[in-house]
Amino acid sequence: MRALTFLARRFVAGDNVDEAVEAVRALNHEGLKATLDNLGEEVKTRAQAQAARDEYLKVLRKLAQAEADCNVSLKLTQFGLNLDPALARDNLAEVAAEAKKLGSFVRIDMEGSDYTQKTLDLFYELFAEYDNLGVVIQAMLRRSEKDVEELVRRKVRVRLCKGAYKEPPDVAFPDKADVNASYDKLVKMLVKAPLPAFATHDDARIESAIAAAQAAGLRKDQYELQMLYGLRARRWRELARAGHVVRVYMPYGTHWFPYYYRRLRERKENVLFVLKGIFS
Repeated sequence: MRALTFLARRFVAGDNVDEAVEAVRALNHEGLKATLDNLGEEVKTRAQAQAARDEYLKVLRKLAQAEADCNVSLKLTQFGLNLDPALARDNLAEVAAEAKKLGSFVRIDMEGSDYTQKTLDLFYELFAEYDNLGVVIQAMLRRSEKDVEELVRRKVRVRLCKGAYKEPPDVAFPDKADVNASYDKLVKMLVKAPLPAFATHDDARIESAIAAAQAAGLRKDQYELQMLYGLRARRWRELARAGHVVRVYMPYGTHWFPYYYRRLRERKENVLFVLKGIFS
């Protein structure tokens, strides 16, 4: 538990929104953009889902007041998708409307594969009204190529990541090399979408994304490279100094234990990656 508390201090941008906004402003001062994620998922009650909605409304207003270069990321099970899709839809619509009024952007994180289609269904339902919504796609999932085809067709802003959840081999590629190949293939598709975001700490994948963007004729301000708060900060700064748009994903809040424990438990690669990040 003591080791996990240490990890939380390193990788969480504060216990509350005020601390998180200050951390965002510090990154902005260095020329880095950010996205804030209020930690929490798989709520148990409608009241918890509504409280999560209210927290995100507060976050958006605080960011606007601070004139911070930061958007928000959220998980739909924190908004009640696991309880009632209609509840999650209403909560998300309220947050999307507030973000649109403030000139901000909302990214819907992707969770385990049981929620992939439900997440996309709800996203597509609201995207027609709220074009300030975007979504995440996981390269490890076998279905992702078809999902990306549809998202590109609809001109959706997509963040591409490898994926951290442990999935069965019929759902996800079990081998790292196959996940990397999928990532690189999806990158080449996503350069046709508006402002694609390539989330990875893997230097080979970063270079693949930059090469694909350049080959497609994109300027450096027409795509983003994204990395996690607390990991490879030196690399963020190198990329930003080279003129790339770098956005740092910043979780905050007190519900860090399930967030990190499950990821460290599910995949041994995650443990090794975090340890490598700490000591580099």
